[in-house]
Amino acid sequence: MAHNTAVNAVTDAPAITRALAEFVAQHPSRGWSDAVEHEAHRTFLNWFGCAVGAARHEAVEAALAAVQMLQPAPQAQLLGRAERVDMASAALLNGIASHTFDFDDTHLRTIIHPAGPVASAALALAEHCGASGRQLMDALVLGVDVSCRIGNAVYPEHYDRGWHITGSTGMLGAAAACARLLGLDVQQSTMALGIAASQPVGLREQFGTMTKPLHPGAAARAGLMAALMARHGYTASARALEAPRGLLQVFSTKVDWAQATVNLGQQFEISANTYKPFACGIVIHPAIDAATQLRARGVRPEQVERIELKVHSLVLELTGKKEPADGLAAKFSVYHGCAAGLVFGQAGEAEFADAIVTRPDLVALRRQVVASVDPSIDEAAVDMTAVLHDGRREHVHVEHAIGSLQRPMRDTDLEAKFHGLADPVLGTERSTSLIAALWGVAGAADLRALMANAASAAAAH
Repeated sequence: MAHNTAVNAVTDAPAITRALAEFVAQHPSRGWSDAVEHEAHRTFLNWFGCAVGAARHEAVEAALAAVQMLQPAPQAQLLGRAERVDMASAALLNGIASHTFDFDDTHLRTIIHPAGPVASAALALAEHCGASGRQLMDALVLGVDVSCRIGNAVYPEHYDRGWHITGSTGMLGAAAACARLLGLDVQQSTMALGIAASQPVGLREQFGTMTKPLHPGAAARAGLMAALMARHGYTASARALEAPRGLLQVFSTKVDWAQATVNLGQQFEISANTYKPFACGIVIHPAIDAATQLRARGVRPEQVERIELKVHSLVLELTGKKEPADGLAAKFSVYHGCAAGLVFGQAGEAEFADAIVTRPDLVALRRQVVASVDPSIDEAAVDMTAVLHDGRREHVHVEHAIGSLQRPMRDTDLEAKFHGLADPVLGTERSTSLIAALWGVAGAADLRALMANAASAAAAH
């Protein structure tokens, strides 16, 4: 029996699928400011380091073991490892690795991690096709724009329904980037976006498990395949994004159509990208920042009777795990973030190791954190008071955490983060060489030297 059309479906929505396809196919190479170009390099360097850093994590090992059962052709390099696999599997696995530590970039307006799907797909295809560094960076900027513009149109209602927005928009960004690298025309690019639109990935229920980092990897693979299929004549609806039963109206109870195309080609969403100093969910960062400030003032865990924490409701919704059992779960525990910040003065990947998360003193300190929702607190802010055993109260209010657009990480901070991630995998000398190559990637004639540098040390293990 036929069902009625969804209530409030818009039948005369703007032709967003076609508009984005025209943008991807026709926008000039390097058609943006020096500031946008530099941010693209920061994004790529940060993503690359995150992927290398997690290259030997058990999540990557398990996913690789599954891929190898398919006997993949050695088309593209896995970052930080010796293995080469087919380009779709490289997109999947590098995407998983880049998000495993939850240390990757964040478009704060939508909390999308845009590089995971887009860079993972684009790099695998660019390596196999012999694309130049310039072509790769063009694809990255354009793909990120597509993902984040779709995110702008549906956030927060889409996210509130339970979608992990990185995966559920990432396949579009990956398809756009790969369409650009393949030189697809407007019609083919429209088809690539249409094919990708039927492959959204990711449920928020998976947060704290290995399946969360699957989302950007699977989105990267889906987008790459969509572009390859479109190149060979596979078809889709030309209105796959905007139609009444298209992606956007199925996705969300609200669609702000203008957000998908406003200032398209003039304003680039990668300019609003940010980079994490802490290896966990972004909404925990203000609390960690506040805890590290308390530590810098001389407050020590043994002095603390309790920590009173006032936060936005989203913080407890996403990261309210009071008793995380392992490192993956702790990345969604504002309680562990507070404890790690006060004990260590930092919260990198080491502070989310299973052995740290289960350490008795960390468990005890987590239980001294009393978190409550304050409607006056923004989701990017936090109010923290440490009540000490001697009766003193030490107060910190963080309006914007370090790593935000208002307090961005510097290039030198990103390089230090890269070393922290990549040195244990590739060695300091190799990491230093990679950093230099990544800052200059747009000038590379091809990507062979870069990929060899990311793998040769791993081959020696």
